[in-house]
Amino acid sequence: MRANDRVPEGKNPSGTAGLDGAGLADLLQRSSRGDSEAFAQLYDATSARVYGVVVRVVRDPSQAAEVTQDCYLQYWEQAARYDPSKGSVQAWMTTIAHRRAVDRVRSAQAAQDRHVLYEARQARHSDDVSEVVVNRFEADRVRRALRTLTATQREAIEFAYFGGYTHVEVAGILNIPLGTAKTRLRDGLIRLRDFFGGEER
Repeated sequence: MRANDRVPEGKNPSGTAGLDGAGLADLLQRSSRGDSEAFAQLYDATSARVYGVVVRVVRDPSQAAEVTQDCYLQYWEQAARYDPSKGSVQAWMTTIAHRRAVDRVRSAQAAQDRHVLYEARQARHSDDVSEVVVNRFEADRVRRALRTLTATQREAIEFAYFGGYTHVEVAGILNIPLGTAKTRLRDGLIRLRDFFGGEER
């Protein structure tokens, strides 16, 4: 079937331009019986209009040509299903063409949406991974910093800044005077400051 291999040119060859509804119906009926010559004539008589319907929807000439060929494959396969009581051959063909064109646009949009969603997910995943790496790096720095403290300083710092206790509560938990607790916290913070300052240098 060579009709599907053609690209619509917008012109009908001589002998087909004057076909009326009955003539198109006859060609379609013959096509339904496997008459490829009748189908070629049907293609020549209608392809410009079908292509015009499609290109107005998809707007891309190369895609419109592909969709038009898909339409003619469908016309060939479903010619026997045409019901003249439901409208003319041209109307039947135009309806199929418009439907396939809309499907192509929707499919392209869906593919684009999937691509955008994929990119967004990849970006979020990348951000999440970066955050985990940063958090782990920071946690490792803090652990290394805490190892520079004395046992008593580290204990006071952990209660106050990781446990959320007040200076008074830290003194009570450690059973030491409040002044001693404050001194340990102050000295510990100074040492931590020096540690991180040294890293930055």
